[in-house]
Amino acid sequence: MTATPETPAAIRTEELEVRFPLRRRSPFAKPAVVHAVDGVSITVRRGTTFGIVGESGSGKTTTALAIMRLQEATGGRIWIDGEDITERDGPALRELRKRIQIIFQDPYSSLNPRRRVGAAVREPLDLIGIGDAAWRDRHVAELFERVGLQPEHMSLFPHQFSGGQRQRIGIARALATRPAIVVCDEPVSALDVAIQAQILNLMRELKQEFGLTYLFISHNLGIVQRICDEVAVMYLGRVVEQADRHTLFARPQHPYTKALIAAVPRVEPAGGTRSPVRSSAGEPPSPVDLPPGCRFASRCPLAQPRCHAEAPVLRAHAPGHQVACHLVD
Repeated sequence: MTATPETPAAIRTEELEVRFPLRRRSPFAKPAVVHAVDGVSITVRRGTTFGIVGESGSGKTTTALAIMRLQEATGGRIWIDGEDITERDGPALRELRKRIQIIFQDPYSSLNPRRRVGAAVREPLDLIGIGDAAWRDRHVAELFERVGLQPEHMSLFPHQFSGGQRQRIGIARALATRPAIVVCDEPVSALDVAIQAQILNLMRELKQEFGLTYLFISHNLGIVQRICDEVAVMYLGRVVEQADRHTLFARPQHPYTKALIAAVPRVEPAGGTRSPVRSSAGEPPSPVDLPPGCRFASRCPLAQPRCHAEAPVLRAHAPGHQVACHLVD
């Protein structure tokens, strides 16, 4: 499904912020905070896969956790299916858990090694109180079959499965409450390439079968290009470019996006040559002591004096394509 302006929004954020205060070194020291997410506004259309990409520390995972209310936002608003959930708590927040679930990055640490995997998949149903005991057992068995496992696997422990099988269990657990939205936090980064393809194919099938909306977090642009409908590129807590998948990879505009795409490994044909690319050198600035102007300016080979003095805003470059860069017409 391709995102269109007419498609209802499953997720919407407005100026979302997450800041972490740091302990003062002395009573007289100036308070310091980590600007993990700084003014992120995105819209994820229902039934689509929305990707958030960027380097480690860009704020993509923190953004997803804030949307799920697993990390408290310090500013901005969050809407799920048109409902403002920014300040939900207690039973209302527990009710939200039915509608939005997560597939974690590491299939080895996301499962309790002392708990049988059937109980792990059933746990969300027990916590939220969905169905009776007999229905929960049947539902979990059906989920195991749907993700490519057998019901008899339910009585085994995590160490008895491979990494790919454990991630299938993680997917079954995420689907247990029949959510409408699934956050995928680097769901295949810990797996071998061949297993990655199997898991991505499974996720695509499940998305179509259950009408899911995916918020897909990744640093792997090859995977994002394969599975996402729309992509937001984050750098130091801010979205610097956002467009549909085809536009972003065919006509990237922000220097940071161009550097990310240029860094993707490619296999060249025999005798083929690659055109030289300009990558971003150096390290990102500190998220505590942010520089004025564009946060990418210190690493950008095209930076002008204005870039170091004035922060660019995310604005429309073309229909459906937004860029935060002074150098883009």
